[in-house]
Amino acid sequence: MAKMSMDKSVMVGGQSMLPSKDIVDNAVNSADHTTLVAAVKAAGLVETLKGQGPFTVFAPVNSAFAALPAGTVDTLLKPENKATLTKILTYHVVPGKIDMKKLTQLIKAGGGKAELKTVSGGMLTAMMNGPHNIVIQDEKGGVASISTYDVYQSNGVIQVIDHVLMPNN
Repeated sequence: MAKMSMDKSVMVGGQSMLPSKDIVDNAVNSADHTTLVAAVKAAGLVETLKGQGPFTVFAPVNSAFAALPAGTVDTLLKPENKATLTKILTYHVVPGKIDMKKLTQLIKAGGGKAELKTVSGGMLTAMMNGPHNIVIQDEKGGVASISTYDVYQSNGVIQVIDHVLMPNN
């Protein structure tokens, strides 16, 4: 039974996300994540996210980046802003493989909130929003809903989110 669930792919951005592929190899095929992929490449994080992991990536869709103030993405993609871009992107990555079941357990164990330490060293807070929806709050108070749960990869899991999460600094 476990083997069947591991072979099951999830559709994201019009493409199957194959559990046999790593985070980067799946993300490049998603039409909904072209901005994220461009940012990962500009930040030099491709090799990191192709690494063994496991990683949990809270992956903002293109519309999440488009909702940022005008010019933000273009500015972040400039070579001189690589450090800032890297910090923002690694703020979306948590060590370990945290799927919906695990997130729900962590939230219940935390009395309604789960603190998640990111690769950048920042903190994200996971909370329930209704009986079956989890939201992620950043350090600035911004909230992203998970729109697609548990997109399993060979080196972790992607949780697709609808907003870009921002660290305090």
